[in-house]
Amino acid sequence: MDFDMGLSACSAVKDRHILENSMLEDDPNENSAISQEQKNLPRWGPHHKGAQELAQLYSKGKRSQETVCIYTCIILMLANFCFILRHFQIERWTTVVFAALCGIITADFASGFVHWGADSWCSVDLPVIGKNFLRPFREHHIDPTSITRHDFIETNGDNFMLTIPCLGRMFWDFLTKSNEEVQNNFSWTCYLFLLAIFVSMTNQIHKWSHTYFGLPRWVVWLQDHHIILPRLHHRIHHVAPHETYFCITTGWLNWPLEKIQFWPFLEWVITYLTGYKPRTDDFKWAQKRA
Repeated sequence: MDFDMGLSACSAVKDRHILENSMLEDDPNENSAISQEQKNLPRWGPHHKGAQELAQLYSKGKRSQETVCIYTCIILMLANFCFILRHFQIERWTTVVFAALCGIITADFASGFVHWGADSWCSVDLPVIGKNFLRPFREHHIDPTSITRHDFIETNGDNFMLTIPCLGRMFWDFLTKSNEEVQNNFSWTCYLFLLAIFVSMTNQIHKWSHTYFGLPRWVVWLQDHHIILPRLHHRIHHVAPHETYFCITTGWLNWPLEKIQFWPFLEWVITYLTGYKPRTDDFKWAQKRA
């Protein structure tokens, strides 16, 4: 009885801490403030000066790159899917299910690793990758709801781009290898294809985790059953200084990685070897309130 009461008390403290230190995304006013200073200088949201500066760095060139990647990836996905259906054998259904599970777990870990790396290291001022690939991560922490105002291309362009080399090689193998070779590698092909699907959809799932109004019922059902990233689960990451719960495909790996202190250990190693502290650039942009 005492143990259960203790757990409830700890949970209540944690929930209150999250509420007081993360943006109230289910509140249409787009900002929460607990002091007069914060009312004058918003901690986060679209009126935060740093968020506005970062949003303006989204260029026409970046938009063009994302558009090309989206269409290229979709074409490759459809082509590879047709080849997979053509070579599929009914007795392999267990292989496909197992490949799907492995693919989604791998995608969840990959989402966490990329998310952690982009959140924690390097600067928006870096040539090429700074404004094009790190900028959205900085903007997202000081205006989490900005992702809900992005269209499909801006939301998903970079993730679709990451899968193009894998899908392109898969397409080439289907065209050039014999049926016997395709069958020998079919399990691996299914794993890579489903991994590519999950990686491509990660940021759309991430966007849904920040959307509190108007989601399709099937998306809410998937969130409620933790098949994809739930909204309240991801909110833990958005408590400053954004140092935990980086996995954003399903979030399944967040708890075990947190328990073994996986991210803090990697950060300790990098800081020990280089002297560079994590999230320095992220903190710099968060201070640009006015």
